[in-house]
Amino acid sequence: MRIELEKRPQASKLYGLVSPLLALILTLVAGAIMFEILGKDPIEALDAFFLEPLLEVWSLHELAIKAAPLIMIAVGLAVCYRSNNWNIGAEGQFTMGAITGSILPILFTEWHSPFVLPLMLIMGALGGALFAGIPALLKAHFNTNEILTSLMLVYIAQLFLDWLIRGAWRNPAGFNFPESVSFPPEAVLPAIWEESGRAHWAFIFAIIAAILVWFMLKYTLKGFEIVVLGQSERAGRFAGFSSKKMIWFSFLFSGALAGLAGISEVSGSIGHLQPAISPGYGFTAIIVAFLGRLNPLGIIASGLVLALTYLGGEAAQLSIGVSDKVTRVFQGLLLFFVLSCDTLIAYKIRIVWSRVRGGVA
Repeated sequence: MRIELEKRPQASKLYGLVSPLLALILTLVAGAIMFEILGKDPIEALDAFFLEPLLEVWSLHELAIKAAPLIMIAVGLAVCYRSNNWNIGAEGQFTMGAITGSILPILFTEWHSPFVLPLMLIMGALGGALFAGIPALLKAHFNTNEILTSLMLVYIAQLFLDWLIRGAWRNPAGFNFPESVSFPPEAVLPAIWEESGRAHWAFIFAIIAAILVWFMLKYTLKGFEIVVLGQSERAGRFAGFSSKKMIWFSFLFSGALAGLAGISEVSGSIGHLQPAISPGYGFTAIIVAFLGRLNPLGIIASGLVLALTYLGGEAAQLSIGVSDKVTRVFQGLLLFFVLSCDTLIAYKIRIVWSRVRGGVA
């Protein structure tokens, strides 16, 4: 006996639309079972995760802060994945964008100018794009697996940040704590509504990026090129499109958005560099991209949902006393059910019984 996946002649469009909702429901059911096993009241736990963060204005601001990098990174990843280029290293590109964008406020502390912040954002985007160019170069010219190279570069970026903060960029007046000097006011991303909370302009950047990429994918030749090469490289070559150029474009584009998210997070939410600047936004953004069906407008909604798991996880730690690892389990369950539902929509499970004839299977 063996189990095979047989491709369905035509996947249902209705099932494709409801698949993310079904995956979310299955995640809630699995989460309730998990909390029951942990000895916690499932209703109280799910309330802490998904309802408590929505009841206060300040928590809505925190939701926007956490959603901004997820949306921005996931929009760039959607371009990669739709073109069949698997960038798994957005976390490293996020980190390198934060590092390169922080050069001005850390090394040129005496420069006070309105141009500081725009230059920081540009340098952050360039840093992320150049770092994403490494796996693009390896794939385009050496046929190296981009999944492995982009993922391994994440740890290089994180170790490089740690080396900088504990060495050359450590704040000399910071009582030996591993952090850089605090950014001056000119280098801090301003809040959207200072009177009600601290949500900053990175959320606006993320929404604008999602709308522009949606327009590009739907109405421009470049978007058509992305879709064609992603579905069939042979058909793309026949149409005159270059797969190597698309590798470069998709990686540099997604790396730039990840780098912009990195410097926006450091400048808007933290105010200085430190060894840990991300709770895993680059990896969580992969879930956001697939939950949003690789559609930039759907990614806005899925980014808010995943941001809610971060915020709800913090609330659950205080209210019911669970570990912060529960948040990662929730996110992992969501990705598992999203991919499972998508697989069962496109394929059906077939059990094949093999008979033994003449002593030979």
